[in-house]
Amino acid sequence: MSTMFGCKMWLSLWYVALLLAALLIALLYYTPSFRCLTRELSEPITNPGLRAVLVLIWLWPFNQTFELDLCSSLFNIHGCVLTADRDFVEKADGVLIHHRDIAWDASNLPRVLRPTHQKWIWMNSESPSNTDRIPGLDDLFNVSLSYRKDSDISVPYGSLVPVDDGFEDFVDILPSEKDKLVCWIVSNYKPEHRRVQYYEQLSKYVKVHVFGDFFEKHVSEQEYKDIISGCKFYLSFENSAHTDYITEKLFNALDLGAVPVVFGPSRKNYERFVPGDAFIHVDDFPSMRALSKHLFLLHRNQALYARYFRWRRRFRVKKTYFPVENACRSCEYIRQNRQYQVLTNLYRWYWDTSQELDLPPSFY
Repeated sequence: MSTMFGCKMWLSLWYVALLLAALLIALLYYTPSFRCLTRELSEPITNPGLRAVLVLIWLWPFNQTFELDLCSSLFNIHGCVLTADRDFVEKADGVLIHHRDIAWDASNLPRVLRPTHQKWIWMNSESPSNTDRIPGLDDLFNVSLSYRKDSDISVPYGSLVPVDDGFEDFVDILPSEKDKLVCWIVSNYKPEHRRVQYYEQLSKYVKVHVFGDFFEKHVSEQEYKDIISGCKFYLSFENSAHTDYITEKLFNALDLGAVPVVFGPSRKNYERFVPGDAFIHVDDFPSMRALSKHLFLLHRNQALYARYFRWRRRFRVKKTYFPVENACRSCEYIRQNRQYQVLTNLYRWYWDTSQELDLPPSFY
């Protein structure tokens, strides 16, 4: 009898121990720990002279979450710790805040004074024409992050990077027949937009294959790639014209093997990002009729058309991984710029020096 009682008691203690172990594991798994981040921040990094940096993502951009441990594997950026835990607001080296997610009354911003060591990073990837000028933010931030080259942290929509062995002659790998001459995929179709006016005039002289929800032709991700790669020319038209506002519309066309026909900032501005013989700018022609004639000329002459792919001998397209790359570049910047800094006249810089060029077209 006593033996049975002893066995039952041991079994009960064993079950209790198992339950306590399970509870401990659950707490470790579900509860963010200051000790975990503290350990990460103290671990050795590539450059011993620079300690790890903690960046708090205060607002998930467009409520789009991402894994927080990708800086090293994706971008070779070491010594960076990202967190979304707002308990670290006073301990973080930087606080990343996405402009488009800020409430109009700024009620969802941190309610603490910014510590002197801390950098508040204003992040925005939209053009001034599509960005609300929220009051009260002008002197709040001390670091800017945007697509513009003169931002503190410049993260463009894409770029060209050198390759060791480019294509000797891209014409050899071009499909012998692309089934469409000119294509355009658009979701934001407004008659007052200059790009829409260009499209309407160009379509009088050449058939433009149009896709997107406005035309009741929804496009999936794979269809998007198939459409562009099946076109000789793609209308990489921006929704507005501002300094450095050159989006994925250009880089996707380059990457997928179509010649971009661009509208946005000036040709000179585009050539700060890609070679001048990699695209066609609407400003190069006195009229849409003249542009259409040039497209037909290139359509008939494969050798002339192939010249627009010579850049592939030396470069490849690098995509920007929004928003995780923005966060990792922020961390990298802070590691290299720990000094005190200020950012004054944010609004004047972003709105007033990014020339608004979206004027009515001067020709038809």
